[in-house]
Amino acid sequence: MNTPEQSPLGKDSATPEHYDPALLFPIARAAKRAEIGVGAQPRFFGADLWTAFELSWLNARGKPQVALAHLTVPCESPNIIESKSLKLYLGSFANTPFASPQDVAAHIRSDLSEAAWAGSERNGSVGVRLLLPELFEREAVQELDGLSLDRLDIECTRYTPAPDLLRAAHDEAPVSEVLTSNLLKSNCLVTGQPDWGSIRIAYSGAQMDQESLLQYLVSFRNHNEFHEQCVERIFMDLWTHCQPVKLEVYARYTRRGGLDINPWRTSHPMAPPPNVRTARQ
Repeated sequence: MNTPEQSPLGKDSATPEHYDPALLFPIARAAKRAEIGVGAQPRFFGADLWTAFELSWLNARGKPQVALAHLTVPCESPNIIESKSLKLYLGSFANTPFASPQDVAAHIRSDLSEAAWAGSERNGSVGVRLLLPELFEREAVQELDGLSLDRLDIECTRYTPAPDLLRAAHDEAPVSEVLTSNLLKSNCLVTGQPDWGSIRIAYSGAQMDQESLLQYLVSFRNHNEFHEQCVERIFMDLWTHCQPVKLEVYARYTRRGGLDINPWRTSHPMAPPPNVRTARQ
């Protein structure tokens, strides 16, 4: 199976001249999940919500067309799709004629679904929604809802993941809270380039100590891991160390190469959050 080091990340890449689904580079989720104690059957539900801001193709008369694309990759897919490969793949549409926006969406859905389930005996589907220019003005900018942890005046000294910081008041009455932070930062697993994000944590159960939770989130600052893997690590650390009854973790990362990735994981089946970008995105 593909490894991150074999991906296009950190390497010179020619601009594709024509539509080419072979550019997509799937990477198995299993190895990184094994590191955090997740087996073949994850303890969470969810999806990776992508927004592609740089999508263009030619219509039947050769006139360029543009759109935004909202992509939903279910977390039960065995593979993530490496982001630079997705950028190159979407770029390959630029000089290729397609019959309609629906035709473009169908190709993207088919190609991404094949990549996300490559090497598996099971099949699944990636969600694709194209937003055409006449609807651009409806794209809202909205901050994550919840109580901001960033209001806390804390000392931070640890910058690699430190789940031992996490604490919860198991001897007190349970609560339901929604907490947010804009201080999430990690680094690309391959290139070491910074990934900037905001995070929303919703839970029910023993009240989490907010100061130690913020210190824990800051501890990802020098950690090298893909967005999806960071969110699953956070979910599993909170689930293990704080033992909530219900838990939802949702991060929105700033875009790179015209793409943002927004992993969402939850302990219980529910509708995904709206794919609404934050001001930093």
